[in-house]
Amino acid sequence: MPRVKGGSASDKKRKKLFETTKGFYGRKKNTYRRAREASLHALSNAYKDRRNRKRDFRRLWVTRISAAARMNDMSYSNFINGLKKADIQINRKMLSELAIQDMPAFRKLVEQAREALGQ
Repeated sequence: MPRVKGGSASDKKRKKLFETTKGFYGRKKNTYRRAREASLHALSNAYKDRRNRKRDFRRLWVTRISAAARMNDMSYSNFINGLKKADIQINRKMLSELAIQDMPAFRKLVEQAREALGQ
């Protein structure tokens, strides 16, 4: 029985891998073993960082809200607590956008939070 080497399948497999590692630095883009390792590492980091992105954005929004609340003489925690007591349901992304784009509206929210806290 003749030996089957599977050349075209191997070529396809290699070509597919090198397409994913295009743009990598050094041997990681064109040496099969290094490319495979780099590709697996990259996929792992991509998976991890899709989750970290959500944390990073929330941290950014909280920082922006905190800065804007302090400009209005209120701490972040008191501001959020006041909004909850005033039954104002607005997410942190929108609060940070208000803090940047529309400071008068943000000030009104701060005043409502103050009233709800009784300050």
